[in-house]
Amino acid sequence: MNSFPRQPGIVIYFFRLRLFLRRFLPKQKCYTFGAKSEKGKLRIEKIYVINLDRVPSRWSKMKQELMHILDASGIELLSLTERKAAVDANNFIEEPIKDAKVDPFYTLGDQLFVEPQPLTFPTKLELNAPIRMSRAEYAVARSHINIWEQVLESKHEYVLILEDDVWFHSDFASYIDKAWNEVESKSEIKGDFDVLYLSYQEVKHGAPKTILSKHLFRPKRGLWYLSGYVLSRRGAEKLIRQLPCRGPIDLWINHQFEVIDVLSTKQSIISQRRDISSSNSYSVLSSLTKIGAINCEGASLFNIRPTEQPVFAFGSEDSGLTSLAMALSMLGYRCCSDFEELPATEMHRLLDRNKDRVFNAYVNIGSLDIKVKELLIRYPKAKFILTTAKGTIIDSRILNMKNKLDGTDLAILPVDKSNKWQVICEHLRCAPPRCSYPVVQDIGQRPIINEISGSNNVFNSKYCKHDNSPWVIEYKNWWQGISTISTKYKPKHNEKSIKITDSLEFLDTKRWLTRSDTFTDNLALFRPSNIKFSSQGAVLSVKKEPVGVRDYTAASICSKDQFLYGKFEASIQASNVPGVVTGFFLYRNSPRQEIDIEIAGNRPNVLLVNVFFNPGNEDANYDYGYRGTPIYIDLGFDASESSHQYAIEWNPNEIQWFVDDKLVHRRVVWNPTPIPLLPMILHLNNWVTRSIQLAGRIKNGNLPTVSIINQIKIEASVIIFKLEDNDLMEYENKEVKTIINSKNEDFIL
Repeated sequence: MNSFPRQPGIVIYFFRLRLFLRRFLPKQKCYTFGAKSEKGKLRIEKIYVINLDRVPSRWSKMKQELMHILDASGIELLSLTERKAAVDANNFIEEPIKDAKVDPFYTLGDQLFVEPQPLTFPTKLELNAPIRMSRAEYAVARSHINIWEQVLESKHEYVLILEDDVWFHSDFASYIDKAWNEVESKSEIKGDFDVLYLSYQEVKHGAPKTILSKHLFRPKRGLWYLSGYVLSRRGAEKLIRQLPCRGPIDLWINHQFEVIDVLSTKQSIISQRRDISSSNSYSVLSSLTKIGAINCEGASLFNIRPTEQPVFAFGSEDSGLTSLAMALSMLGYRCCSDFEELPATEMHRLLDRNKDRVFNAYVNIGSLDIKVKELLIRYPKAKFILTTAKGTIIDSRILNMKNKLDGTDLAILPVDKSNKWQVICEHLRCAPPRCSYPVVQDIGQRPIINEISGSNNVFNSKYCKHDNSPWVIEYKNWWQGISTISTKYKPKHNEKSIKITDSLEFLDTKRWLTRSDTFTDNLALFRPSNIKFSSQGAVLSVKKEPVGVRDYTAASICSKDQFLYGKFEASIQASNVPGVVTGFFLYRNSPRQEIDIEIAGNRPNVLLVNVFFNPGNEDANYDYGYRGTPIYIDLGFDASESSHQYAIEWNPNEIQWFVDDKLVHRRVVWNPTPIPLLPMILHLNNWVTRSIQLAGRIKNGNLPTVSIINQIKIEASVIIFKLEDNDLMEYENKEVKTIINSKNEDFIL
């Protein structure tokens, strides 16, 4: 795994110019390609290009590359080439399962075999914990294996396999000819190999290797990419014998270097194009981040913006409208959904064709039903979607709506349609995401409450720069979000209500975990030994303590349970050391959603509250966000001098933050994000930030420092099992009240 970085525009421009000007140069002749000679000289007789059916533009670019090089008989390499349709990750309805060819699970240990991290100290659990391949990785593996099977059945001794996003270096023909001659002439090779890498990237500290000649080496491991390589028929047989592929294909093949004969050119003579962004997604990034192997990232933001807008969707009850709204969000739309009416400010802007409106998609908005004719006049290029429930009978309201929309750009989406992504994305002219279509229970049309301006900011607060995202509304002085009636959340069949009070005098291992990992922006490594439990509560320490991947150690406690809505309280005395952050928050990945309370050591009189939102069901690979949507709130006291009670109250339609039982901040729907709607884990920690803007610069002379957690209270819905395929299991909801108040003052982890 080695992701290809996004190139700046000027680099892309000159790259394309270079390829364009190359067309005016004489074509290269390469004697390594062509039919086997009468003298028995081995040649590469066939080329396979893996190309997605839905990306014909890449195949066109590949044909240009192949036309620029001639084989031994003077014929373009294109004549030797066969396009092979790639397995498309977008066609997977469910997560792929293990079979005889691909095992979608691998481990961090598998990754570290290929690219060791000498500074990391992963635990046994971290090494062996399963990592699921992304759908794109699974599809890539299948595509290569399909070609291996064809090579085995063919009569070609050697073939070149290419992915469709590569280009040939200017010295490709001469270099491979020299390397190929060495393959035939060197006594230790004599044309006898299984795989010859022509395109690769070595691991960070270099691949262990044996130099064989001026142009060839034999790697022991440590080569990323499998986008351009020569495969022998014998090599195909060996690789197929070693299946199933366990993990990404370029990782797995490194593990086979002991049983297959692998060579590589001393320089990569085929590279990934700089004007094409990689469409792969890398499943191991989260695990590498946790052990500190990835220390910095740019702003991870969602940069896709839909071109077909506005979108209006109507439908009957239980026809999948809420799921459709989520799907549109995943495509990059800012979607307002499931309300009886629009806020007056948004409705006026919509009907006035004002470009400064908030949303570009509207789903199941009751007040728009009677405005359809007006919308058609104002937005003649609008996209319309009509959802229908199960059964053949269509109710009169939907039939009437269908008649109104007759002749418009309309898509019909039945709730039981199997290929919903295809219907929607063909209608909206966009590519579907690489995850399942979301399935969300319809919530119906909610009434809205018109509130006075500024009612969400209870205490003095300061607006900070937010992420640029479809799911974050930029600051507008006329927009206050959408308030609706807040009702108490009722646990579902796979949930139960709990009440917990824990004084943290000892670690209740049934309920809490102490972490031993880190994350990108954390200069410290979390260590369980940095937490002491006593009658005072949990004392979390930050120390100057080099531990390989980090120069500091810190502390983190997290819940074993996942919670969905509720009230979460903690009595905290924060650190006042600049560079140190004390955190109390709810968090999840895939998709990333988060609700924060943080206190920065350089400003202990200020509370930072924050929300991150990404759309999708469980396991949707949407983990975007860098800053989130932070707000600073003046506390009126120094949070490091004594303990204070901090609380997050999270409901389906609003989030409230409390300090010492006083409401200090409130957010409603789309103020500025949707409300997180998936189960999250509760965390308490302190850590050393990379960001000077967040908490100031760390000074080693101020360490060690501590944050103290006296007590935690939780009243929430807890997930007891995951529902699979909408299979609702019967569960009798019983409120469980647990009071934990240990007296064991001597227990230390």
